Amino acid sequence: MTIIAPISIASATAGNWLKEAQESLIAAETQGGLLGTLRDARHANGSIKSFLARSQNTAADIALIAQSSGDSVRELTLQMAAEAFQKRVAERLAAAQKQSAPQKNYTPPKGLDPFIYFDDGSSIDTQNNILTLADGTQIDTTTGLPYVEPGSLIQMANGAYLDTKNNILTLPDGTKIDTVTGLIVSTSA
Repeated sequence: MTIIAPISIASATAGNWLKEAQESLIAAETQGGLLGTLRDARHANGSIKSFLARSQNTAADIALIAQSSGDSVRELTLQMAAEAFQKRVAERLAAAQKQSAPQKNYTPPKGLDPFIYFDDGSSIDTQNNILTLADGTQIDTTTGLPYVEPGSLIQMANGAYLDTKNNILTLPDGTKIDTVTGLIVSTSA
């Protein structure tokens, strides 16, 4: 017994080929336009009513073609205008960037040195804003007050603070006491 392999039909419409064939035959029999009108006039079913109906359908089809063609022209015109606008914007942006390119011979101004040393032995730390006098006293250049390293301060609950580097207790009223000797160093008057 011989087995016949299945045949694959390479068509997207392989399942309804018979229907398509019948529709093609019917479409071939019903011609439109002037030839269809003359053919209908020769047969018994041709009449002015069917001629006018076919003419009306043909006019509607032509109007639809003209409308979709007009829509396509408008869409293409808008697309081309948008592309031209984008091109102009890109050209203007490139020209503006070309004009505002940084100067090649420009040297930025030199900032302050990190440390400035004076003849009397004092110095200024320009990065931390600290003036150090020749005797070692440090002054905050932004406030003008004596500089105390923040890591050496201990804040008390009553508002006083202790400078552990210099062993000075500053009371809330501004009185300073040397914690080693217990003597008052200065009072606020």
